[in-house]
Amino acid sequence: MEMLPLLFFLLFLHREATAQMPGFVSIDCGGTDKFRDDLGLDWIPDNQVIYGVKANLSVTNENRKQYTTLRYFPVDSRKYCYMLNVKPRTRYLVRASFLYGNFDNSNVYPKFDISLGATHWSTIVISDADTVEVRELIVLASSPTISACLSNATTGVPFISTLELRQFNGSVYYTDFETRFYLSLAARINFGSESEDPVRYPDDPFDRIWESDSLKKANYLVDVATGTEKVSTKMPIDVNRDERPPEKVMQTAVVGRNGTLTYRLNLDGFPGFGWAFSYFAEIEDLGPNETRKFKLQVPGTPEYIKASVNIQENAQGRNRLYEPGFPNITLPFVLSFAFIKTPDSSMGPLLNAMEINKYLQINYGSQDATLISSLTSLYPEADWTQEGGDPCLPVPSSWVQCNSDPQPMIVSIILSGKNLTGNIPSELTKLSGLVELWLDGNSLTGPIPDFTGCPNLKKIHLENNRLTGAVPSSFVDLQNLNELYLQNNSLSGAVPQGLLKKNLILNYSGNMDLHHAKSGTKHIKVLTGSVVGASVLIMAAIVSLLIMCRRKNKNLKKDDATKPPPSQKLISFFSNAAVESTHCFTLLEIEEWTTKFEKQIGSGGYGVVYYGKIKDGKEIAVKVLTSNSYQGKREFSNEVSMLSRIHHRNLVAFLGYCQEEGKNILVYEFMHNGTLKEHLYGPLIQERTIRWIKRLEIAEDAAKGREAISNESFGANCRNIVQWAKAHIESGDIQGIIDPALHNGFDIQSVWKVAEKAMMCVQPYGRLRPSMSEVLKEIQEAISIERGRELAGEGNSATISSSEQSLNHTGSQDFCACEPFLTLDDPIAVPTAR
Repeated sequence: MEMLPLLFFLLFLHREATAQMPGFVSIDCGGTDKFRDDLGLDWIPDNQVIYGVKANLSVTNENRKQYTTLRYFPVDSRKYCYMLNVKPRTRYLVRASFLYGNFDNSNVYPKFDISLGATHWSTIVISDADTVEVRELIVLASSPTISACLSNATTGVPFISTLELRQFNGSVYYTDFETRFYLSLAARINFGSESEDPVRYPDDPFDRIWESDSLKKANYLVDVATGTEKVSTKMPIDVNRDERPPEKVMQTAVVGRNGTLTYRLNLDGFPGFGWAFSYFAEIEDLGPNETRKFKLQVPGTPEYIKASVNIQENAQGRNRLYEPGFPNITLPFVLSFAFIKTPDSSMGPLLNAMEINKYLQINYGSQDATLISSLTSLYPEADWTQEGGDPCLPVPSSWVQCNSDPQPMIVSIILSGKNLTGNIPSELTKLSGLVELWLDGNSLTGPIPDFTGCPNLKKIHLENNRLTGAVPSSFVDLQNLNELYLQNNSLSGAVPQGLLKKNLILNYSGNMDLHHAKSGTKHIKVLTGSVVGASVLIMAAIVSLLIMCRRKNKNLKKDDATKPPPSQKLISFFSNAAVESTHCFTLLEIEEWTTKFEKQIGSGGYGVVYYGKIKDGKEIAVKVLTSNSYQGKREFSNEVSMLSRIHHRNLVAFLGYCQEEGKNILVYEFMHNGTLKEHLYGPLIQERTIRWIKRLEIAEDAAKGREAISNESFGANCRNIVQWAKAHIESGDIQGIIDPALHNGFDIQSVWKVAEKAMMCVQPYGRLRPSMSEVLKEIQEAISIERGRELAGEGNSATISSSEQSLNHTGSQDFCACEPFLTLDDPIAVPTAR
């Protein structure tokens, strides 16, 4: 399959409302043509989507054209959003469906998240390849667009089959809480249905799907009382208003001939606060002396005094709708309920339909969402502006990084090389949480604006543009600024003296008319340094999954005991101070200590390592790098500068360097007891297998040692292994790279956690890779998963337990017993977040 891995993907689609049904949008994901289905609904393909992959599938007994295709996306940390136009202050039903059909022939059942904007909607767990999973929300639109986004694949690949939008006219779904909560469908049931087919459009003009009570599903509409009988009528039903249940639904019902109607059903998304309504219409002919009165009962709840339901009396006539409901009640995952006739009733209870929704708290997302929306509107044709959804949630857009606040703020804007033109957008100067701004490599013109509205800025990259005017003196007021790149523009005038006096990395070369008053008073320092940060996660994946490669960047520590006179001085564009304080050995000394490189103790794509011993008896390891290990003296000097700065107990000590006669040499402390590779795979293991949790702990120690190192790049020698591993991971085949010797002695979730973070660590640009603290956190979470598995005594299962896919029966019973969930007298209270 052809895709761009490790990038955010946009699925931007303008609404194409059909002339037949204004306010209806039906998207055939992965389809190619428009068509009208058997119900009379018009479907459009998502041809405007440029990312993701179309797939065809064939499922037995599924003939609907919209379910013969789907669109799927790579497994990474990104989000994929469909964006739809809506009318603000209008209610809509949003429906997404998912039919796996084993389209990828992997038999790896997907598990991923779907969100509406920043609000987590549902976790899609595929447990049957041939069953359509459906999710519905009722929303009050607050802006001109809504976005449905897929993200966070745990297993398999995220995919979508259909996406539908249905506009409501009236206010049947109005609640006091609709500006803070969506309604997420848990059950919509047509009782007394004569077949298993649902009732929907055109019988329901809003295309709600009323499921048949004849449809058999696990723990859904079970425990039916004896004497339950289906009844129906051909007489018209007065449903009062257009958004009540359709007439066809109300023309059928169930009746408890023995005086009782009982049911038990699972409620998706519960326990929690809900909206629940029952719908009644008297469709039987009652004699002059016949009455139908009944009450609602829920097992395990105390007795409540409430007027009985008398359908004909409450509805003010026969064949008319009566709809008692609960706009705010607490419901369990498994709901058991009964309608019981009263002693003065001659007829058993009757039920036509029921609808239950859960309150889903709206996450209004990033504090910067409005500014970002204004920013993206300036570049309507650019791909990066069309990703949709909130800029930070459920995961950040491809060109931003956000903090972890409940209402996150953007901390980094990464728009390098995006063909930006015109002035620097003023929106960027108002992002109060911004720490890094990357606008380099564009065609921006005009003056540099005042960035004091971004007091937290540390890094500003404006190089390689066409900016004009003076360097703003307001840069001096940015107290946290430590990197400012202005080179290769058309700036003019004098560099502000206050800026020259600040302790920061400043580069303004390549501006012909730019100067500073006192030449030579400030060095221009450019950060181009060596890059090693992602190595820990690669090592974690290597250690855990038997993906082994050697790193060119060894571990760091200075030795101040002896300092031979330097034979040369490296020219570093990073910081001369660090290099000047590092031991610079002569080639003659190196040859003497290694007996002219007599004893080789290691080798790899980076070069060869030799054993040596200096005069005071200290043993050393001398790494002679290959000619292609560095692009030149500058890169090597930056590597030495980096190694000289980092010290940690978990890192091998770096002693010094040598650069003579075209040789680049690094000198380290010699470590006894063999190499890491020998301990992992060589004779030192003595046919013992290192447990998965031990491998994670090794990776954790390494991560702690490298946590201070920058994230600029990764060793090129690992690329082939990374590509091999990535192919397995993106296809969902995590087992394909796991050490068979582990014998399933692990929790698959911890393996996925490490593997997914490893894929993030090998992105081509350092700024897109996670920090070492993020890497360490992920490894530690994986360790916690393993320790929890061992404490729980779950054995060696490498499969996801069923409890992760749904609440078990026993747990559901516990929910029912803990509090009264459904009563006719429950007070209405504001729902709270679960």
